Amino acid sequence: MVDGEPRLRVVRREKPSLMPGRGGRQRPVPGQALTMRVRREPGHVLVTVAGEIDIATVAQLEEQLSALAVAGDTVLADLTQVSFIDAAGLRALGRAAGQAAAHGGSVHAICGHDHILRLFHLTGLDQRIAVTPTLTEALQSDQRS
Repeated sequence: MVDGEPRLRVVRREKPSLMPGRGGRQRPVPGQALTMRVRREPGHVLVTVAGEIDIATVAQLEEQLSALAVAGDTVLADLTQVSFIDAAGLRALGRAAGQAAAHGGSVHAICGHDHILRLFHLTGLDQRIAVTPTLTEALQSDQRS
């Protein structure tokens, strides 16, 4: 109070890149952009995905994976930089796996995030797509196939 009158204090808050989640854990703010990088290597194509895969971003992922899958390539989808994936994203991966199998290829997912691995397991997608925590393990798994 100044001279008997309350003073308002204005606090400017920066938009956080993380917001509180369940159990006090931080989670990304919705709407984070999805980025993809495609790198062709001998014997496979590496698709590095970063950001959130949801209904707003899944179309670009589905388009890229579909194009690679129908070419009969072995597609390694690196999801280690993906912070969130919803049912639409899981469906896109499952469709790509089906397309790849129909054209003599395959889809492998690389992911070490427990919350995403749990979704693969709960949906049974881990039965259709090989999931490994590292690129090295994915490459070794692909060589055994």
